[in-house]
Amino acid sequence: MYLPESFGQALLLTILSAVFWGSWANSYKGTRGYPFALFYWDYILGVVLAGVVFAFTLGSTGSAGEPFLANLAAADRSNIGFALVAGAIFNIANVLLVAALDIAGLSIAFPIAIGIAVVEGVLVSYALQPKGSVLFLSAGVALALLAVIFNAQAYRAIGTAGHDGSRRNRGIAISIISGLLMGIFAPLVTRALTHGHALTPYSVSVFFGIGALLCCFLFNTYLMRRPIEGAPVTFGEYRRADARNHILGLVGGVAWGCGGCLNFIAAGFVGVPISYAIGQSAPMIAAAWGVFVWQEFRGASSRAWRMLAMMTACYIAAIVVIALAYRG
Repeated sequence: MYLPESFGQALLLTILSAVFWGSWANSYKGTRGYPFALFYWDYILGVVLAGVVFAFTLGSTGSAGEPFLANLAAADRSNIGFALVAGAIFNIANVLLVAALDIAGLSIAFPIAIGIAVVEGVLVSYALQPKGSVLFLSAGVALALLAVIFNAQAYRAIGTAGHDGSRRNRGIAISIISGLLMGIFAPLVTRALTHGHALTPYSVSVFFGIGALLCCFLFNTYLMRRPIEGAPVTFGEYRRADARNHILGLVGGVAWGCGGCLNFIAAGFVGVPISYAIGQSAPMIAAAWGVFVWQEFRGASSRAWRMLAMMTACYIAAIVVIALAYRG
């Protein structure tokens, strides 16, 4: 299988993972009248597809480690279980995050959920795999949290704050749950990559996607009937959706899946705490799409632009400092 041979290659993969993770939502913006609960079925199939393609290409060629099928036969079954559970937990957290964004607004839900996820994911992953300088890693995470806050303030400045009252409080509660769950999947991936006869990053990607898909049959099906926000939807509506919406859903899932695969591959070299922390600079990429493609900041105040500039500076600084954590 292919694994990075230098720190520079691994760093490039983590940055590319952030690009993919920050870009997948563009596919949903391109859909027409497609409820997210239905979009998500195509999306999660795309995540699985990306993992399988990586496993049978880069994961089955090259001279490093075990090829995918050999690893599948030899790896500890417990590690497969951890990867499946990681995917299922990610799936629930991701759906809840989208619901929280709808209810409370990006400027409230995003810093709560992603902030909790970054801190929890890095700290617990580091406890399982203490790789790199804890001082630099902590400083990098702090900078990333500042960037998330500046990102939220930028969107608040253009009027995307959530509603007041009980609805907003419900959104905050969902954001907290989402963040706590989102922070769990990285330590589970760490466990699958490092203990006993470990899974390769490619095997983890496949089982992570399968775990997310299996979870959908319970969690997403339930939310289709009893949505947190909006009207219920049915599988009949999914079958009647036009090809454009289905294709965009698959594209979004493939984008996230590619980001996940690249992040896990890089983790095999630099460790999960470092790769996960850099991958979570995805909001900077999402904001860039919002500025340059979707024109979300057209006519925005000078305060909004200042917050965007501060966000960008903090994310770039976070990547540099976290990269130094590996050297340290």
